[in-house]
Amino acid sequence: MVWQLNDDLWFPDPRWGEDDGLVAIGGDLSVNRLLLAYSNGFFPWYSFSMEREPHWYCPLDRYVIFPREIHVSHSMRQLLRQRRYEVTVNEDFEGVIHGCSTAQGRNEESGAWLGPDIIEAFTRLHRQGYAASVEVWETLRANTSDSLGAPDISDSPDAPSRRLVGGLYGVTLRRAFFGESMFSLVPNASKLALIHLAKAMETVGGLFIDCQFETSLFKSMGGRHITYDEYMTILE
Repeated sequence: MVWQLNDDLWFPDPRWGEDDGLVAIGGDLSVNRLLLAYSNGFFPWYSFSMEREPHWYCPLDRYVIFPREIHVSHSMRQLLRQRRYEVTVNEDFEGVIHGCSTAQGRNEESGAWLGPDIIEAFTRLHRQGYAASVEVWETLRANTSDSLGAPDISDSPDAPSRRLVGGLYGVTLRRAFFGESMFSLVPNASKLALIHLAKAMETVGGLFIDCQFETSLFKSMGGRHITYDEYMTILE
């Protein structure tokens, strides 16, 4: 069953939703509705070019990474030791969310979901302290070419000394991180961001990183399935 939302702030019991996790359609993307959604395991996901109203999903099979269980492969440990990239938090949220939208031409694909309305909504969340980004920067060196083959002009006094090459963003609520999207312009940038996030969360007692769905990347980095009831017990 799929419920039609109105202007009131509410969500139905996700156990009555569709098998793919779709539970409701409609409502808005206000800060209050988004906070209510994520507090109950819901997230918006819909094609901005094909759908007129938000679609709200809440899968009963959840895929999460517990910070202490993050798997760092040998190759990633080597990359971390090289200190080739700088990783920051909340330094360029808008850069990250736009990177997630446009990297590899995602916004031009049929069914693309990270459009202007979602970007605006999550930027509002970030400005109120409920969404965060992790950025991966590549240092630019004078008289070289960057990793994409473009000439480096960092010897110019007006040129930036580094370039945003990857990152991730999501909602931060109740000591959990609800991942929304990630991108990489160079190999392994999103993995670096995820490792940094997990290590930072571990130090402050973070609960879990919600990956929404299983992917080969998340599986390789220590993700696992839990039930919706387990998910909510931990979150509450």
